[in-house]
Amino acid sequence: MSSLLIIEDDELLRDGLCAQLVQAGHSVMAAADGEAAQTLLETQRFDGVVLDLGLPRISGMDLLRWVRKRLPALPVLILTARDGIDDRVQGLNAGADDYLTKPFDMAELQARLGAMLRRARLPAFGGSLELANSHGERPLRVDAHVPQAWLGDEALELTQREWALLSLLVTHAGRVVSREDVLETWQSEPGEPGALASNALEVYIHRLRRKLVDSGLNIRNVRGLGYMLETHAA
Repeated sequence: MSSLLIIEDDELLRDGLCAQLVQAGHSVMAAADGEAAQTLLETQRFDGVVLDLGLPRISGMDLLRWVRKRLPALPVLILTARDGIDDRVQGLNAGADDYLTKPFDMAELQARLGAMLRRARLPAFGGSLELANSHGERPLRVDAHVPQAWLGDEALELTQREWALLSLLVTHAGRVVSREDVLETWQSEPGEPGALASNALEVYIHRLRRKLVDSGLNIRNVRGLGYMLETHAA
């Protein structure tokens, strides 16, 4: 299930879109203007956005440019009555991932949304990293750009170094990550105040283990080699 934000000032169309996408299994929120959408984007996490260009207060194009500065990996599909080639080019150049004109077929919209969301989940596209536990419940999802992660719908409180370590372990799940790999990753991240003590890695591993308790996931110490993220045996 994906969390979607529908930004559309036409109430009838907005309600219809929300109803259809909820029926398709998505979690949906809606905004009728650019300011309301901006507030939601600052306070909520979404997997994708359906954006009308003709919005009051803040135009859809200005909102798109704001999204690309603040949330560069967030997938955005423009849904608009503007069907000129110049409009399409402007929207795509401003950072939209797809562009669909009104009137539209709902089946095509859902297909385009599905393709956009699948692309966004691939690490090569800078999306989120996801790992299911041994029972397929409460998957662990790590944002690829900011220090945020979730177990199912529950947000984990992570420091910058904890997030970088967890991202590395999830990316290499089932394989050993060496101490050197972790330290190199930390050096490439903004990091946290204070110097690293000699036992810092063990401290962060211990913190992550506590935050993953009852998740069905385990960080195993592979003696002499490093650490491995794995699922508990069923």
